[in-house]
Formats: sequence, structure tokens, C-alpha cells
Amino acid sequence: MSEKITPLPIDYADWLADIKARVATARQRAALAANAELIQLYWQIGRDILQRQSAQGWGSKVIERLARDLREAFPEMKGFSLRNLMYMRDFAEAWPGAEIVQQAAAQLPWFHNVVLMTRLKDASLRLWYAERAITEGWSRATLELQIRNRLHDRQGRAVTNFDASLPVPHSELAHETLKDPYLFDFLGLGDEAHEREIENALVRHITRFLLELGSGFAFLGRQVRLEVEGDEFFIDLLFYHTRLKCHVVVELKATAFKPEHAGQLNFYLTAVDRQIKAPDDRPTIGLLLCKTQKRTVVEYALSGIDKPMGVAEYQLVRDLPESLVSSLPTVEALESELAAFADETPQGDPVNQQDRRDAHPASLPGDDEGTAP
Repeated sequence: MSEKITPLPIDYADWLADIKARVATARQRAALAANAELIQLYWQIGRDILQRQSAQGWGSKVIERLARDLREAFPEMKGFSLRNLMYMRDFAEAWPGAEIVQQAAAQLPWFHNVVLMTRLKDASLRLWYAERAITEGWSRATLELQIRNRLHDRQGRAVTNFDASLPVPHSELAHETLKDPYLFDFLGLGDEAHEREIENALVRHITRFLLELGSGFAFLGRQVRLEVEGDEFFIDLLFYHTRLKCHVVVELKATAFKPEHAGQLNFYLTAVDRQIKAPDDRPTIGLLLCKTQKRTVVEYALSGIDKPMGVAEYQLVRDLPESLVSSLPTVEALESELAAFADETPQGDPVNQQDRRDAHPASLPGDDEGTAP
């Protein structure tokens, strides 16, 4: 005898979805609460180690014994290795105030905190990155990448006209959304790459590109077609920003900034506002990425334009650190060394004659330069 099927209420699917959402939220809250308790525990253990070391003068051997005893007492728990206990001590030293630990550090997983205290010695920078890791939901790998790329030096550095073209606080949020410069070294392109090469590479590496742009950007398309009175125009890259609630037009220029670039971008923003923007969207924002810029020239070019836009540089090849640059020989020094070596080489030495032939071999078949003398 078949079981009679009971008809479901009309709103059952919505009710089930609501319960699922509440269960997921409760589980997330429980996980966050458990993480906060663990971080507080680690901080307290680290503080105890610091205080007892200072008062009693003992060293790492006692911490080593403590690690062994804690692992024996709690074999099911991970995190009581000697190395991790040393991290706990460093953690308490890096965040001496319990209130800051509760507000920032306790909201991040433990190894996020390890990254912050091992990569950053400045307390204000640790707090800056901790707050953004919480807000943006960064993974540990992303946190390490942003620290390595010195996001704090680039965030909000683009030249914009947002103060004049957008209302507060929308202008402040938009300004903080842009940075300068943008780092595109992950594309594997040389410094002389053309605009279309850069655009193609950015689309191929769209995940890394979105990470560099920052949270909130959703990719809509490339070479987006606009038609105005029968004429076609194409936007390089079009995004929608979920936090700013607006479209973002990105234009690439593989040259230094020129004032006429602002006029072209202004035209695109007007076209998007009239043809693509929804009634409840905020005004479209433009971002012009150029190879180089002179900030005063950009400021002059943007003044008087009522469409919100910003200008920033991009870098395809990362600059070498100053410490490494200073240790490398200059081109002039290398040329001087080579000239000195040539002066010291006997002209009649058959071995050196062969070396010179090896250094300047005859042209291969198909070469356009002809044959060697």
C-alpha cells in the first residue's frame, strides 16, 4: 500500500530556505565565538609567559616543559607546541591591551594573527591590516599578499575629483576604494606592453585582477559596445561595485596621462549613465589607469568635470627594493669593467681571437645582417 503524499503548504520552500539561513548563521556565530575564545586563551597564556619570564628570569626551557605538559594533559588539542607557545608570547607582546585583542585580533583566525605579528612590527599597521582583513574577509594568503604589496601605502592614493562630484560619505568610500599604483606584475608582461595586451592579460587573470582592484568589484565585460547617433564606442573594461552601488568604467592607457584622456572617460561615463545605469544606481565612476602621471596635470584636467573619476598608475614590473638596487652595479660601471678587460687582452692571443669569434659569430642562414667579416 503506497504512502499517502501530504501536500506541502504553499510557502514551505520559503520557510525551509529561511530555516537553512538561520542554521547557517547560528553555526557561523558559534564558530566565531569559539575562535574568539581560543584567541583570548592564547593571549592570556602568552601574557602569563611574559609576566613570569620578566619576574622570575627563566628562559625557553621552561616553555618547552610547559608545551610538553600541556600536550600530555590535552592530547586531543592542537596548538600547544613549543613554537606556538612562543607565538603566544609574541602575540601578547604585540597586542598588550586586552581591549584591542577583543575588538580586532579575536575576530581573526589564529594564523592570521601570526602573519600580522611576524610580518609587521608597527602596531598601527598591524591594527590597520587586521581591521581590513575582518571587513574584507581576507584569507591568510590574501592578507600576506596585501602586506607584501604594501596596500597601506597605495590605498586611497589615486587622484580623484570625488570631493566635488559625489556627496559625503559616498565620496569618502569611493576615494578609499581606489589606489595608486595598481600592481599588475602577476600578468608576466614587460614594461612596454600595449593596451590591448594588458587588457587581454587582465581578463585572462580576472581573479587576480579583481583581488588587486579590491572587494566589491564585479566584472561585467570588456570592449563593451556603446552606440551614440550611429557611431560605435567601446569601453575597455566595465564593472559594477556592489558597495558603491554603481558601475565603474576602467580605461587603460599604455602612455603617460594626457588631459584629453579625461575628456574621453567623461564621455563614456555620460553614455553609461544614460544607456546602462538603472534608476536606483548611483552615478557611474571612471578609473583611468595609465603608465605614468603628473599629479598636478591630473588635478587640472579633472577640475571642472562633474562626472566622478580617478586616475592612477599601473606597474607591470615591480620596482626592486632600494637595498637591492644600491648593491647592483650601474650600467656605467659594467661598461667600464668590460672596457678595462678589453684593454688588458693581448690582440694576438689565438685563444682570445677565438673568444672574440665566439662572441660575434657569423650570421646564421636566414639572418638579414649578411655574413660576418
